[in-house]
Amino acid sequence: MPVRDVVGSSGWLAETSYRIVEVTAAAIGLIVSLPILLVAAVLVRIDSPGPILFLHRRPARSVVRDGRSLIGRTDLVPPPGGFEPNTLYLVPSYFTLIKFRTMYADSRTRFPDLYRYSFTATNFHQQFPTPNPDPRITRVGSVLRKMSIDELPNLWSVVVGDIRLVGPRPEAPEVLQFYTPQEMYKFACKPGITGLAQINGRGLLTWGETLAWDLKYIGQRSVALDLKIILLTLWRVVTRFGAF
Repeated sequence: MPVRDVVGSSGWLAETSYRIVEVTAAAIGLIVSLPILLVAAVLVRIDSPGPILFLHRRPARSVVRDGRSLIGRTDLVPPPGGFEPNTLYLVPSYFTLIKFRTMYADSRTRFPDLYRYSFTATNFHQQFPTPNPDPRITRVGSVLRKMSIDELPNLWSVVVGDIRLVGPRPEAPEVLQFYTPQEMYKFACKPGITGLAQINGRGLLTWGETLAWDLKYIGQRSVALDLKIILLTLWRVVTRFGAF
């Protein structure tokens, strides 16, 4: 699998400048939204038992490894057929995703079928990541999702450098086993709060469609594209397009 650098082409100075602007924007967003964050936290606490925040280990930016070095690793789920010794794989590192909890705390016990991820390599791409309606979502959680308020704690992850404002959407680690080696290229850069998938359908997209948009972003990434995505994201939030 060919691997190329998608991050360093703009140079160290450009990346540093971008990072400064990004952190400043995220910090301002946290400060401005503080009253909303406090109200949301209280509502989540009152609405259903469980923690206010949802913390989940998600894949971050990947490192390149050949299949030979991955064979036998117990911390990775190999693709169907196992790792090919002479194939290069993008192996993700991990970070902790932070969101407001929008589902029942015991969802895995109450709705085990929604956590089985028993797909084939063929039908995975035709599946929707989240059913609509989703019985796991609480009353307050439904409102937070439709207004995208549940995503606001992600701004902290931008400040500390775990994710970016714009990038491929963080994926659930349970489904990485269904990615092809080419699709793992999605993790060639840091994930983001929003991206091409979020402005082109969000929850209305299947896994395959979301992956296609994420890979397109990787190939076309630029400051101009990021600005366009941020502006369109604000409009999508207002219109609640694809949010449920």
